[in-house]
Amino acid sequence: MTRILVVDDEPQLLRALRINLTARGYQVTTAADGTSALRAAAEARPDVIVLDLGLPDIDGIEVLAGLQGWNRAPVIVLSARTDSADKVAALDTGADDYVTKPFGMDEFLARVRAAVRRGVDRAPVDAVVATDTFAVDLAAKRVTRDGATVHLTPTEWAILEMLVRNSGKLVGRRELLTEVWGSQYVSENHYLRVYLAQLRRKLERDPANPTHLLTEAGMGYRFEV
Repeated sequence: MTRILVVDDEPQLLRALRINLTARGYQVTTAADGTSALRAAAEARPDVIVLDLGLPDIDGIEVLAGLQGWNRAPVIVLSARTDSADKVAALDTGADDYVTKPFGMDEFLARVRAAVRRGVDRAPVDAVVATDTFAVDLAAKRVTRDGATVHLTPTEWAILEMLVRNSGKLVGRRELLTEVWGSQYVSENHYLRVYLAQLRRKLERDPANPTHLLTEAGMGYRFEV
């Protein structure tokens, strides 16, 4: 049975979508705020996510950002926002489709069917990636070691997140520098040496001989579980 997560803070709309989707054979999970949405996405592993942007706790764009990397379910944004800048921001942050409120139920259901087809071949990624030393929660943007939260700076988190999302793959130095600092910093390789050293001190059992945050000499870095 296809699993759909519907996120909206309007109770009447949430109920209408749940009824219509359930009647057509979908298994529906609902959430009324962004925090619950991220938790439900990690626990229920939906095949499609329907997401309102105007949520009471965190903006839907932030929810989209929190889903990136580990979530492989297509996301249909539902929003009363009609400005093109909002649509561009949502699509650039990972949305697959954008539906403006109010909308017709037949059109909405057709978009859901299309999203299900798009998502068939997308492999899931764990929201929490655990090593023998530390765990990275991509949804909550939190790192723990031996059960305690590890404080990371925004830059340290950005580097770690990119490496973890590409687990097992080589991430080039230029790619990392561009992603974290911007294209004008592609030659500042010492930035990476400094920050990887800091991450290893915080996360590796033996920072001088890391087993998870690895350097590929002359090329880049790799995260291994």
